[in-house]
Amino acid sequence: MSKRPLKVALLGCGVVGSEVARLMTTTADDLAARVGAPLELAGIAVRRPNRARDLPVDPALFTTDALSLATRPDVDVVIEVIGGIEPARTLLLAALANGASVVTANKALLAEDGATLHAAAEKHGADLYYEAAVAGAIPLLRPLRESLVGDKVKRVLGIVNGTTNFILDRMDSTGAGFADALDEATALGYAEADPTADIEGFDAAAKAAILAGLAFHTKVTAADVYREGITEVTAADVASAREMNSVVKLLAICELDPVGESVTARVHPAMLPRSHPLAGVREAYNAVFVESEAAGRLMFYGPGAGGAPTASAVLGDLVAVCRNKVNGGRAPAVTSYADLRVGGMGEARTRYHISLDVDDKAGVLAQVALVFADHEVSIQTVRQSGRGDDARLVIATHVATDAALAATVESLRALDTVRAVASVMRVEGE
Repeated sequence: MSKRPLKVALLGCGVVGSEVARLMTTTADDLAARVGAPLELAGIAVRRPNRARDLPVDPALFTTDALSLATRPDVDVVIEVIGGIEPARTLLLAALANGASVVTANKALLAEDGATLHAAAEKHGADLYYEAAVAGAIPLLRPLRESLVGDKVKRVLGIVNGTTNFILDRMDSTGAGFADALDEATALGYAEADPTADIEGFDAAAKAAILAGLAFHTKVTAADVYREGITEVTAADVASAREMNSVVKLLAICELDPVGESVTARVHPAMLPRSHPLAGVREAYNAVFVESEAAGRLMFYGPGAGGAPTASAVLGDLVAVCRNKVNGGRAPAVTSYADLRVGGMGEARTRYHISLDVDDKAGVLAQVALVFADHEVSIQTVRQSGRGDDARLVIATHVATDAALAATVESLRALDTVRAVASVMRVEGE
């Protein structure tokens, strides 16, 4: 192979970065054959260069000067797996300004300031790839970015956080409470020592912003995404879902409104019927359901995190970027040409499952039904069970705006005959 080696700078050498460095070294011949030129690690930026690492790379490659490495004139591609907003943003903008293409797994940065990165890539004629930022090894972003670019995506519905899916799956399969399921996830390495980003939905919200932006060709940031975590999901909620032949999942949902003028993006727990494809996604796996006008329904499934799966996505992007370098081409630009309005949660259309503890006396059901009618929310089913002086009403609604449904719940709380709103859960799927 006579073409000059393409030089790759690696920023970060944690769980994912170590696996990237390992695979680049151990599969060098295959990568060269696929790209059409050899790939060469130019350097690896780390905080502690003298730390012992079991990697088949020259220790002289390690450096603490990430900026100098990212802007070296001979570097063709910069891979960023540091995470966080800064210094990652500064480093990537400097690399792009220097003409280097970028591969990143940084969902937080892309969700906050992806538009700036895309603009810099366009200005300097470089590529920006980030398949590993959402759903680990699952090839999802490139199909949205390229394969479905001739179609009209209407909805993206997915499980994009493995930690929360593991916890909710354990609560469903064993009857465990949230705290016990979280302890098991931590012991098995599925949850971080500080699991806040996962269990409070921040991680999923960042991914939802990226998905919505690609699907609907509109600038969407993490701040635009409605977010609820799973810390308030109880064993009783999961048991109630089981009684309805449903499961509880933390879902990322990105939707185009019926007339195509606005989009909404939200992350929250929801009940899914067990017949829905996403209901069978177990353990720490991820899956995303895409609905488009021409292609119909597509599902992407696989491991959503971990060193090897995420490194697989990084290397896939690396090969694509390097092929473009070899052939003198560029990836299709990602634009927000549609510039649709991003609506709030109140505009989202969903269904509710509501459990009420009420006085067990005549006329209560009529009062409750009147509240739903006042807010123009249609009731789909009602189940009642007696409990001495009180009763439990379980109500499932038809589709309505979230604002109307939330207002209904607040009005129910104000009724003298309602002792408690025991639980409220959104319902998705058919």
